[in-house]
Amino acid sequence: MSTTSKAGQRILSLLDENSFIEIGALVTARNTDFTTKQSADASDGVITGYGLIDGKLVYVFSQDASVLNGTVGEMHARKIANLYDLALKMGAPIIGLIDSAGLRLEESTDALSAMASIYAKQSDASGVIPQIAAVFGNCGGGLAIMESMADFTFMEEKNAKLFVNAPNALDGNYTAKCDTASASFMNEAGVVSGIGEEGYVLSSIRELISILPSDNDSYADEDEAADDLNRSVAGIEGCVGDTAVLISQIADDNNFVEIKGAFAKSMVTGFIRLNGRTVGVVANRTEVIGEDGKVSEKFDPVLCPCGCAKATDFVNFCDAFSIPILTITNTTGFKATVEAEKKMAKAAAKLTFAFANATVAKVNVIVGKAYGSAYTVMNSKAIGCDITIAWPNAEIGTMDAKLAAKIMFDGEAQDVIDEKAKEYAALQNNVVSAAKRGYVDEIVEPADTRKYVIGAFEMLFTKYEDRPAKKHGTV
Repeated sequence: MSTTSKAGQRILSLLDENSFIEIGALVTARNTDFTTKQSADASDGVITGYGLIDGKLVYVFSQDASVLNGTVGEMHARKIANLYDLALKMGAPIIGLIDSAGLRLEESTDALSAMASIYAKQSDASGVIPQIAAVFGNCGGGLAIMESMADFTFMEEKNAKLFVNAPNALDGNYTAKCDTASASFMNEAGVVSGIGEEGYVLSSIRELISILPSDNDSYADEDEAADDLNRSVAGIEGCVGDTAVLISQIADDNNFVEIKGAFAKSMVTGFIRLNGRTVGVVANRTEVIGEDGKVSEKFDPVLCPCGCAKATDFVNFCDAFSIPILTITNTTGFKATVEAEKKMAKAAAKLTFAFANATVAKVNVIVGKAYGSAYTVMNSKAIGCDITIAWPNAEIGTMDAKLAAKIMFDGEAQDVIDEKAKEYAALQNNVVSAAKRGYVDEIVEPADTRKYVIGAFEMLFTKYEDRPAKKHGTV
């Protein structure tokens, strides 16, 4: 391996020191109709091998743009496919560092078939081993499909370009007008998990590898938690709006690995450890607190299509890799706009299916309002949540009491409607009422949330649940 190339340096920076072993260093391209001599280009433009991250086995390929522009040809793709075979045999994550001009035109249909063979390997690996991609240079056309088949993707914020069609190829658009291939655009579109400078991207991959299981037959490595599992979290009730902050408050050592933080911000997804064990978290959010401690963005407490899609993908990943799921619920309904209505029902249905279909341990904490069908979608007991915890001031029901009273007592005087609204809130929306009906298992003080959630997951550690025999669902 050329340690002077950027492709080689990225591998060395990513892995534990002196742990990388290269495979297929002598592989070169074969003759094609447009080559006049036997090619001796190093490694055919991609470095492949294995190494360690925090002592955990991983497989890595890194495309070398200085060799044949990092283009994908027959032998280039064969090296990556062989790496997938090894990763699947060993049950270890695979990481792709992408920097390529695309398909190798000199090899024509051979290159096209080779690229598709990588897709096939990725399909086999999906849900079996974690797949992580990082884009450092160009990733266009068919390569964008390869990147998107990974479970998590990061982009270097300045030089990386990700696109199916280049910005200038889009009707009415050009790069200076809107750089649709840029990291910032793809981050906000939810295509990638996060962006940053090269060091941030590599450290983010290391962080993910450390918190994820190696394959679907393994549990994530447990850290010996130094954080007190009975730790009280004073003032956590002030974080109801920005649940990303709330999640970090209950996590071991306050460490929250957020996924797709710039996309669909009204829905939060990411990983934490609770008593040393990895847990996936999905939460509603109504505001973003900036670094200055002030509210920088506000959202209605409703589910939107993009938020549902973001959560659905995350829940499916967690279930595939036996990662328990914690939900933080605070929602009153669904986004009501013409554009949202085009996708809302299907997006909500997919999220409902994802939660209902997941057989991992599932815990829900209701921290605010939980109204209507939107509440049932957010991991309610009716669709399979194992333990539901609520704060004392939580509200659970079909809708806001005032609106319910206005509908039920239409035509009555306002004072009558107001009185009935108070009765409805006390009898139907009160968290105690929901607990009496069995919809809430525990009502806990906000400060005690961490220890009760940890206790619930400890109890559910050996959960086993079957589903009806079928090939797969179709929702």
